Amino acid sequence: MGWEVRPSFSVSQNADRAELLYIIQEQWGCGFIRPDRSDKTIKFEIRNVQDLVGIVIPHFRANPLMSSKQGDFERFVRICQLINENKHLELDGFEEIVRIAMEMNSSGKRKYSGSEILSSLQSGEGIVYAAGNSGIT
Repeated sequence: MGWEVRPSFSVSQNADRAELLYIIQEQWGCGFIRPDRSDKTIKFEIRNVQDLVGIVIPHFRANPLMSSKQGDFERFVRICQLINENKHLELDGFEEIVRIAMEMNSSGKRKYSGSEILSSLQSGEGIVYAAGNSGIT
């Protein structure tokens, strides 16, 4: 379809407080730490769907966010569930993910609007994705 679905969880800190990110990474046993050039911070990020579903989501189920971000978290959970069930490889599932994602982080900058993404889709096209080192269509 010409689009990649890639959920991620991230936490950013100024460089002088980066030790917190290393503690989180050690506790959870996943993710990576990198500089974020957009705002000159250090970022801890998890992109692996199995780690998101198996570690991040259970953590925030046990320790709910105490802010308006909880609503975005619930949307994030739904997106991760759809991806974990390979629904992102089906047109209906992909469209649902786009709609949910566009409801998240309303103050954030977006390169494309949901309507631009959805209008670019051509029904009937096969979807190709990488699974390990072999492609599946």
